Amino acid sequence: MEILIITGPPYSGKGTQCEILNEQLDFKHISTGDRCRLEKENQTEIGKVMAEYEEKGDLVPDSLMKELFSQILNENKTNKGIILDGYPRTDAQVDDLIELAEQKGMKIGKVLNIEVPKSELLIRAKKRAETSDRKDDKDPQIHIKRIDVFEKSTRPAIEYMKSKLAVKNFDGLGSIEEITERIKASL
Repeated sequence: MEILIITGPPYSGKGTQCEILNEQLDFKHISTGDRCRLEKENQTEIGKVMAEYEEKGDLVPDSLMKELFSQILNENKTNKGIILDGYPRTDAQVDDLIELAEQKGMKIGKVLNIEVPKSELLIRAKKRAETSDRKDDKDPQIHIKRIDVFEKSTRPAIEYMKSKLAVKNFDGLGSIEEITERIKASL
């Protein structure tokens, strides 16, 4: 099984691109946020702890994410591949994912990093708030906090990934189709 990683700031279009690639590559899209919400809704042990962090807009601790991703990799080991959306987000998570993939005999392919300026992210966050039914999408302060957390924790992790994995940066401005074409050209 191959692992493809899509990263970028909140509201950069990662989920949209993952859904498109899911159809085109026949890789399963794994949204970290969606999975965390599912764990929370099902009140699993991991979900109960995650709920405390997610509702504040904070990142879940690396140790819990490693445990969750070990489960996710086990659940998907017979698939052609998976697209990870929202993981890894810290240096420790990069190392954890590499370690888990090696332990399970899986290959990490490319890392696709979508770049979007903060001003555009805030515009997109506001648009998403108008159509989302998620409570955390409605609060402008959480939008800013998510972007700030990304800049402090995840952006350095993306730089760290560059020393360990094949990372390709993409301009996230333009139409969905234009961004998809840029990504497909690199695959």
